[in-house]
Amino acid sequence: MKRLSLAGFKAPNDTRTKKNRKEAKASALGSSFDAFLDEQGLYEEATLAATKRVLAEQICQAMQEEQLTKTEMARRMHTSRSALERLIDPDNENVTLQTLDKAAKAIGRRLTVALV
Repeated sequence: MKRLSLAGFKAPNDTRTKKNRKEAKASALGSSFDAFLDEQGLYEEATLAATKRVLAEQICQAMQEEQLTKTEMARRMHTSRSALERLIDPDNENVTLQTLDKAAKAIGRRLTVALV
């Protein structure tokens, strides 16, 4: 199967700068990928997985900033170290809001959830 590429393509009357064209391509690519995921029924699942990964990374960053060990973090959360490992595992999507809230409080933050 041949691949189609628009690399280097420029419409005859395209007066945008190179930077603007790159931004437009990135925007179009992102929206078409979102549309693809939506068509496949995977958009919500992918968004939730990405959100969990971001939260896990934020928790790990805060732990590093405060120089918290996993053992100390688990103690502050009143949970086991294995439960903390599941929380910060970016591939483990089975995390409760209660666990996220405990983690946020343990690092001096608040968890906010919104419906949009």
